[in-house]
Amino acid sequence: MSPELQHLSAERDALRAQLRSLGAAHDELLHAVSHDLRAPLRHVVSYAGLLREVLAEVDPPPQPLGEALDFAATLQRSARHMGQMLDGLLAISRAGRAPLHLAAVDLQAAVRAAQARLPGASGVRWAIQAPMPAVQADAALLEQLLEQLLGNAVKFSQGSAQALVQVSARRVGEQVQMEVADQGAGFDPARADSLFQVFQSLHREGDFPGVGAGLALCRRIAERHGARIAADSPGAGRGCTVTLHWPAAPV
Repeated sequence: MSPELQHLSAERDALRAQLRSLGAAHDELLHAVSHDLRAPLRHVVSYAGLLREVLAEVDPPPQPLGEALDFAATLQRSARHMGQMLDGLLAISRAGRAPLHLAAVDLQAAVRAAQARLPGASGVRWAIQAPMPAVQADAALLEQLLEQLLGNAVKFSQGSAQALVQVSARRVGEQVQMEVADQGAGFDPARADSLFQVFQSLHREGDFPGVGAGLALCRRIAERHGARIAADSPGAGRGCTVTLHWPAAPV
């Protein structure tokens, strides 16, 4: 190898090491912030609830007291919402820090296991391909990802007259291409890239539960496996398809 190539190779290795170090520092900071803020936030929720109880005992409440009761209720709701956001951050942090235990995983069994844990799964029709190719994955993290994807498909299909969730997979070379498709709320395809950013939602606040951390968690898990994840939709009200390209299990 020429001196120039050796120099470039050394620079590349140094940059990779720096990126790994920055990634680890980012995960540590994320974990510390999301973990350490939870205790004081629980106190805010608890004391806001106690304040509501005390104010509610005054019957009938004078006008200023009635407004204070509304303020306490808003404070409690907002603190709970922030708690959900911190839970989302903590889940992303843990997914980035957990050791990977890679093995061949039966993808169909993992999908079925994730489906069985979903509240509301019986409210939609399912079309799950059988059999599916095996993938190389950490089984626990893969099931966490699948639970998020299937849960989103169910959530955004609520109220749809044709609530059908389809899950399919096929081997393409050394990868398994998996798709989770629904016929639910859909989204503007021009904003597809923002779906996987933390706390991003392409729907009006209050239309659907959640804080917008689930797909960011899925991306983090996929990246740790060297996998890719993307989402597409024909438009609002026309459903969504999430596609995964995941390393296949060795044959």
